[in-house]
Amino acid sequence: MTTILSAARAEALFTTGLATGSSPAFEVVDEAIRAAVRAHGGTRACAADVAAEFGDHPELALPRMRWALDTVALLYPPRRRHWALVA
Repeated sequence: MTTILSAARAEALFTTGLATGSSPAFEVVDEAIRAAVRAHGGTRACAADVAAEFGDHPELALPRMRWALDTVALLYPPRRRHWALVA
């Protein structure tokens, strides 16, 4: 399941210069995502760049997005929710 946060991270990662198919460390990916969001002026601008790439080069964009989604899923596992019982 892809959350909104995971999708935003993947879109930002998509826009970075990291090589498709690479397996960078968490610290590298985390900094690349942060830098991409700052450089683009936010997550919406990253999403717009992703959409443009899918329009211009769908044959390259699809494998890159798969890589970005897989990388984010691997490095940012979902957090478990802990529910407290209130009496």
